Amino acid sequence: MNTKNKHDQYFEGTLQLRNPNDEVINYIERRVNERDDVFIAKAEKVTNGIDFYLSSNRFLKNLGKKLQKKFKGELKLSPKLFSRNRQTSKNVYRLNVLFRLPTCKCGDIIKIRGEKIKVLKLGNKIFGKNRDTGKKVNIDYKELS
Repeated sequence: MNTKNKHDQYFEGTLQLRNPNDEVINYIERRVNERDDVFIAKAEKVTNGIDFYLSSNRFLKNLGKKLQKKFKGELKLSPKLFSRNRQTSKNVYRLNVLFRLPTCKCGDIIKIRGEKIKVLKLGNKIFGKNRDTGKKVNIDYKELS
């Protein structure tokens, strides 16, 4: 679908950035500006971040995966039933993509549940090793905040 046919408030999904820095925001804006068929309908500041309302679900999903690959962090995709197409009788979904940038990096020592954990890897969860026992642990990003 051409962007000329869509009004300026049209959006198919939301990119929810949490703990973003300028590098991540600039990366998103560059990716959107490279495309003629995608635009940001609205950007809204929220507690702990910013929400971008984008005009393409497919682009939004790919952008989320690229963000996780490049910047590491938590990625959650949540499709939500929005309506039903009258012509094709197919369900129409709005996609919410949550990308939470970690507040720590590989090699950092963080304190969780009273234990000192060395961060080994960042992905959808934080993978670390207990400094005292040597036990490997998986930590949700929610536990950091």
